[in-house]
Amino acid sequence: MNIGETTTLAGRTVRSRVVFGPHETNLAVGRSLSDRHRAYYQRRAEGGAGIVVTEVASVLGNDWPYERAPLASECGPGWRAIAAACAPHGTLVLAGLGHTGMQGSSAWSQSVLWGPSRVADPVTRELPVEMEQSEIDELVDGFRASAALAVASGVDGVELDAGSRSILRQYLSGLTNTRSDRYGTDRATLLGEVIDAVRAAVGPDHVVSLRLSCDEEAPWAGITPELAAGYASEFATALDLLVVVRGGLYSSSRYRPDFHEEPNFNSDLCRTVGDAVSGQVPVVLQGSVVSALAADAALASGVADLVEMTRAQIADPDLVSKVRAGQAPRPCVLCNQTCLVLDPRNPVVTCVGNPGAGFETEDPDERDLPPLIGSAVVVGGGPAGLEAARILAGRGMSVTVKERSAQVGGMINTFAVGRGRSRFGLLARWLEDECRTAGVRIRTGVESQSECSSELVVLATGSAARPPTYPVDGSVRWSDASEALTQSGAWTGRMVLVDPLGGPIAVALAESLVRAGNEISIVTPDAIVGSRLGSSGDLVGANARIQRAGIARICSSLIVEVSAGQVIVENMYTGATSSIGCDYVIDCSPRLPDLEAADSAGIRVGDMIAPRTTLESIREGRLAGSTAGTSSKSAERAAP
Repeated sequence: MNIGETTTLAGRTVRSRVVFGPHETNLAVGRSLSDRHRAYYQRRAEGGAGIVVTEVASVLGNDWPYERAPLASECGPGWRAIAAACAPHGTLVLAGLGHTGMQGSSAWSQSVLWGPSRVADPVTRELPVEMEQSEIDELVDGFRASAALAVASGVDGVELDAGSRSILRQYLSGLTNTRSDRYGTDRATLLGEVIDAVRAAVGPDHVVSLRLSCDEEAPWAGITPELAAGYASEFATALDLLVVVRGGLYSSSRYRPDFHEEPNFNSDLCRTVGDAVSGQVPVVLQGSVVSALAADAALASGVADLVEMTRAQIADPDLVSKVRAGQAPRPCVLCNQTCLVLDPRNPVVTCVGNPGAGFETEDPDERDLPPLIGSAVVVGGGPAGLEAARILAGRGMSVTVKERSAQVGGMINTFAVGRGRSRFGLLARWLEDECRTAGVRIRTGVESQSECSSELVVLATGSAARPPTYPVDGSVRWSDASEALTQSGAWTGRMVLVDPLGGPIAVALAESLVRAGNEISIVTPDAIVGSRLGSSGDLVGANARIQRAGIARICSSLIVEVSAGQVIVENMYTGATSSIGCDYVIDCSPRLPDLEAADSAGIRVGDMIAPRTTLESIREGRLAGSTAGTSSKSAERAAP
């Protein structure tokens, strides 16, 4: 069995065994599914997805968990458009349905949260109302009516959310359900009523899928694998599909973690639940499944009947079709930097390696770009330069990449250090391989401006270290993060990391250095180390790892000076100063543009404009390659 094989659900053919699962996108207009949703899901259908599950829509108006959360009663036209767009490609569309209950938000609904019992969410600390029978009946009917609307709109079925942030899971768990009535003495009662109501609404010829949290990682009262196996067995015959996930009240971040968690982490859990249902319902493996080889192995070994590869298909919507053709899909690095969008800034879902994701109606599709004849030189072989070269070569140009270092990849390779971060190197290698396959000539170890005459020039020279903003007397070795990552293997001693960004680099570098036996301190102006890691889901995990590793954290502080082998630190609020003895100071401040080619004419991209993240570098490289030869100046920065 492999991911390209077909199967059937509720009498409907599923073209592959790959599921594109539900996730927040911020693509909604108001609370309706938008045309951007349609294009987003259609693109994955075109690439071979067997099943697309749309973003979970709230079944009642009082559930408004984030600003652009879809509301089922407003999703009929959107579901119809998505189903019509995916049907020609043979992809089944399931409407995600749910209610976040006491893990939701009253900020948008301006109404009290619902919950099985008076237990506050540990994240928001907001206390819900304990639902009465009339409200339970309203909830069940909300699922029924939403499912009926979905199938009337042309979708192939529905998926009920009993995952890490759902009211259905809250009723199943002793952490949140302490009721003494029948919904508490048999905690599966509500889920059973919802499944029965939904099945009656959609009939036997439409798919009913259940996304079930099978481990809350809170065994003292939460859902355990053993309990979940019992729930799965109880409802198996009423379902057409069962998606095994984990996470709950105290572990919602464990549902879709970043690269610090090994891929396929739910394999054992999925096998346990699969054994319990004994083939009565097909089981889906979820949990950082990003490798086609690993997915095939899970299917072949009987771990699951289908695999959910959501982030992998955000990274490359053509994953299935490429695997079938023997090609390498663009890798998902599991960074969570831009595909987890529950963020006050309301970012649109996208991918650092594939910035076109989420922007299908906005950005040019590289498959439709017009041919371009001529030669091009790309100065700089980092992510921006490689992506520009890949696109230009795909359009027919003769392209040369000139990189002054010994290898291409730029900062992706430099920062691919630390637990799990080596996955970034996969993206660099994929870009290089794609360029070489397209006939790009890659020259390393050459001066960027030598023989730089061509019809088109793309300047992607990257960034340079920012000098320290505080006095350093020379008694301590000072470096920026980039140098430290490439040279630190030879360094030993006491090290102070300066982290004004609150991002992943300082955390990864500190973890790497402490494992080598060094004494590490992190100085940050923020109240907590890694303050910007919340959007990737690693804020708590990072601080827990730092604590366990014995790394000192000096928060709400700035470095005043470095002298006589000491770093002088000042608290931002009290003005109190203290000193830290050290041998090295490593500054993780943002870098500056490398202006080596500042006087050259060409299209400027990436860190040469302003050092940012891999996302912006690849986006600008792609835009440069896509708009070259047109009148568009959107990617061009004229030389001064």
